[in-house]
Amino acid sequence: MSTLVFGHKAPDTDTTGSAILWAWYLNDVLGQTAEAVLLGEPNTEAAWLLKKYDLPKPRIIDDVEDGQRVVIVDTNNPAELPANINNADIRRIIDHHRLVPGLQTKGPINITMKPLACTATIIHKLIGRDAEQMPDWAKGTMLACILSDTLEFRSPTTTETDKKLARKLAEELDVQIPAFASDMFAAKSDVSAFSDAELLRMDSKETEIDGRKFRVSVLETTSPETVLSRKDALIASMRDVAEEDGVEEVLLFIVDILKEEATMLLPNDTVRGIAEKSFSTVCGKEADQVVLPGIVSRKKQIIPNLTL
Repeated sequence: MSTLVFGHKAPDTDTTGSAILWAWYLNDVLGQTAEAVLLGEPNTEAAWLLKKYDLPKPRIIDDVEDGQRVVIVDTNNPAELPANINNADIRRIIDHHRLVPGLQTKGPINITMKPLACTATIIHKLIGRDAEQMPDWAKGTMLACILSDTLEFRSPTTTETDKKLARKLAEELDVQIPAFASDMFAAKSDVSAFSDAELLRMDSKETEIDGRKFRVSVLETTSPETVLSRKDALIASMRDVAEEDGVEEVLLFIVDILKEEATMLLPNDTVRGIAEKSFSTVCGKEADQVVLPGIVSRKKQIIPNLTL
């Protein structure tokens, strides 16, 4: 039986790239049989990565069968995984997020969770000396994962380990990090082909605040005005998406990569209250957005601070 390697729903660059990298390691280095798969369409930046290195888009799956061998990367949250995940045979988890309860395994497994900015950085550590065997496409994929999750080292999640590895990979590939990252972020910023509902779900995670479920969506872009030009339509869609997904509210943060700030949309009084309590800001009674200086990381700055 082949081992399926996948990350969270709404696949971004780190989830997509890390699944491909670990499947390569299992197949080409350890001689096992593995397949990288996705739990949805990759976002525009991840699609750019696949095209740049002529990598086939991994197969998209809806669920896993009982007993299916799997390796989970870039998440440990059951809400972000297939519905039948606890009946699969989970062999390993590689992640850099906070621990979330709910996963069950058939027996003891290897779990590697480190406070690094990027899952691909952890994978590089796990591969060890075998990383010397990585072809250029794998090095480029790893570099893209790091630059994506660190926002080219702007995110507070960035560590010296991430920076050192990214610079080493860039040197080996003979690429300039600013130009490489600029191309990535330009691809990420092109959201013209997506509906409002798709934008709200594109890079989102479910989280609980005082026992109530919320969808926390982030759009990282070098062109925030492009997204904000659709503000009225996005706000109208937030109500429908929340109802369809069974959450109290959708919390949308449009992260300006270059200015290192987020604009949070405010569809109603509930969200205005969350913004004020969570980020020590003041929202007018009729305000439909608020700028949050210095806020760029969902993992470190947004979700941990959310308060009702």
